[in-house]
Amino acid sequence: MTQHFNASEFTLTAKQVEANKLLGSGKRHIMLYGGARSGKTFVLTRAIITRAIKSAGSRHLIARYRFNHVKNSVGLDTFPKVMELCYPGLKYKIDKSDWYVKFPHNGAEIWFGGLDEKERTEKILGQEYATTYLNECSQISEGAVYMVRTRLAQVVDGLDQRAYYDCNPPGSAHWSYKMFVEGIDPRDKVPLPNAADYAAMVLNPADNADNLSPEFLAELQALPEKQRKRFWEGQFVSELDNALWSLDAIARTRHSEGKTLPDMARVIVAIDPSGAAGKEDERSDEIGIVVAGEGADGDFYVLEDLSLRAGPERWARTAIGAFEKYQADAIVAERNFGGAMVTHVIHSIDPNAPVREVTAARGKAVRAEPIAALYENGRVHHVGVHSDLEDQLVNFTTAGYMGARSPDRADALVWALSDLSQTEQVQFLGVY
Repeated sequence: MTQHFNASEFTLTAKQVEANKLLGSGKRHIMLYGGARSGKTFVLTRAIITRAIKSAGSRHLIARYRFNHVKNSVGLDTFPKVMELCYPGLKYKIDKSDWYVKFPHNGAEIWFGGLDEKERTEKILGQEYATTYLNECSQISEGAVYMVRTRLAQVVDGLDQRAYYDCNPPGSAHWSYKMFVEGIDPRDKVPLPNAADYAAMVLNPADNADNLSPEFLAELQALPEKQRKRFWEGQFVSELDNALWSLDAIARTRHSEGKTLPDMARVIVAIDPSGAAGKEDERSDEIGIVVAGEGADGDFYVLEDLSLRAGPERWARTAIGAFEKYQADAIVAERNFGGAMVTHVIHSIDPNAPVREVTAARGKAVRAEPIAALYENGRVHHVGVHSDLEDQLVNFTTAGYMGARSPDRADALVWALSDLSQTEQVQFLGVY
C-alpha cells in the first residue's frame, strides 16, 4: 500500500515556488545560484527529501567539498529544519557513523558526503544515486563533478535521475559559469552536446527577505563592490585573462575563523609603504600591512590584513602592535619605496623592533607568480575573509596589476610569503 505524506502549512517564498517548478521539470542538470541566504539550500534539500519519501528504495546524495561542512550546514541544520517545517511527524533515522538518513516507511536513503577525504569519498561513490546535489559547488573541482556524475545511475521506477547544484557565484572562469550560463564545455570550450539538459536560475537575498533580518540585508548591500555583486546581487564576478589568483582558488583552501590553527614556526609582519613620509600619507595609496605565518604543518597562513591609509605614526604603531600580538619574528619592508623610512619611523616608537629591509629584484607580477603557485598547490590558507586583499589578488595577471590603484595589500602579502617560503626574488639589505 502506498503511503502519502502532505507537507505542512509552511509556505515557500514566491521565488522558491518558481525554483521548485524548475527542479520538477525535465532538465537533468539544474543549478540554483545567487546571493547569500537566498533559500537555495532549503529548496534543494526539500526537493531531495520529497523525491526520497515518494520513491521506495531510492538513494540520494548531498555533497560538499569538505565533509564537516555538509554535516554541519545541511545534515545538522537545513535537513532537520526542512523536515520540521515541511514534513512534521514523518519519521526518519539518522546514522551519524556513516552519515545517512533512512526513511523507515519505504527504505529510501539520503547520504551526506564530502569530497575531501579519499576513503570517505570512495565509500560514498561506491553506490549509485537517483539524485546528486553538490552544495556550494563553487568550491568543487570540475574533475570531482564528473566523478560524481558517474554515480548518478540508480534506476527507480517513476523517478527520473537528477543532478542539482547550488553556489554563491564565483568567477566567470569557473566551470559552473561555463556550463550553466554560457552553455559550453569548460574543458574544450565548445557548445555542450546536451545543452537542453541544463538549466539555471537565480535566487537572491531580496527574494527571501521575509525570512531574513533587515540588518543582515543592509550588511550585504554595504559590502565592497565585488563581494556585493556576488553575495547580494548573485552575479558571477568577471575574471581577467591570465589572472594569477581566482576567488575560487582562495576560497577552496580558506581556514575558517574559529577553527584551530597549527602552531606557527615563524610569523612575519610585512609592510608595503606608499612612498610618502608626511601628512600626504593620509591622501595617498594605502600602507599595505599583512601578517602571515608558516605553520608547523609546512603550509602558510594569512593571519590578518591591517592595511590602512594613515600618517607614519599611526601605521607604524599598527605594525608594531601586530608584531607584538602575533609574537612575530620580524617586520619586513620594501626599501625601494620607503624601506629606510619605515625603519626610521618604527624605531622612533620601538628601537628594538627587528626590521628587515628588502629590495625587489624583479617586477610586481613576476614576484607574485611563485606566491600564486603556492596557492595553486593548496599551501596558502586565508584565516577568515580578507575582502579588500582578495580583490587586489584577483586583479593580478601575468601582464601586471589591472586594478584601479596600487596593490599595496597584495604587495605586502607577497613580501610576507616570499620571506616565509624563502622565495629567491629579493635582496636582503640587513636587519636593523
